[in-house]
Amino acid sequence: MKTATDTHVSPAPTSDPVRVTLVIGSNRTGRFGSVIAEWLLGRMREHDDFEVDVVDVAEADLPTTFEPTPEAKARLAEITPKLAAAEAFVVLTPEYNHSYPAALKNLIDWHFHEWRAKPVALVSYGGLSGGLRAAEHLRQVFAELHATTVRDTVSFHNAHASFDDTGHLKDPTAPNTAAKAMLTQLAWWGRSLREAKERRPYGT
Repeated sequence: MKTATDTHVSPAPTSDPVRVTLVIGSNRTGRFGSVIAEWLLGRMREHDDFEVDVVDVAEADLPTTFEPTPEAKARLAEITPKLAAAEAFVVLTPEYNHSYPAALKNLIDWHFHEWRAKPVALVSYGGLSGGLRAAEHLRQVFAELHATTVRDTVSFHNAHASFDDTGHLKDPTAPNTAAKAMLTQLAWWGRSLREAKERRPYGT
């Protein structure tokens, strides 16, 4: 017969909002990502489960040599705390020549522990492929960094034609539905991994 001391009571799940950082993955002059980022931030901020922050590779300007110059250290002092504090990520990437931009890879490679045991949702844009090849490449990268990519994505095929001159979607029905499904999965993974790490630190 079990006594009171034999019964293990698991800690109650936390209900605080999941801290999500949106990573805007292009620094190309004239990029269209800023338009999509504004739409995406609107969807994220409507989600009751999230507390949102932003890291923009266009503002990072990190050297590809990984030399810790004073300029690089100053940039990292702004960027790294946002990535470290995040419990989940949304990565917005275009597709350039069948993959994601060098500036995004550089930002990812400057960090390691900041991605570990955290979920990553992928939003892509491009021509006919909608950036999906870039998104699939990123899955491999984040798997190596011990991050978990959520299954559902949002992709914009011929992205420029999907938005009007004011930056609003011409037909938001399908993108909004896809975003809702993806963000719901991200919230589940964010909370689940938070609770798992509260019980046992990752890797132990």
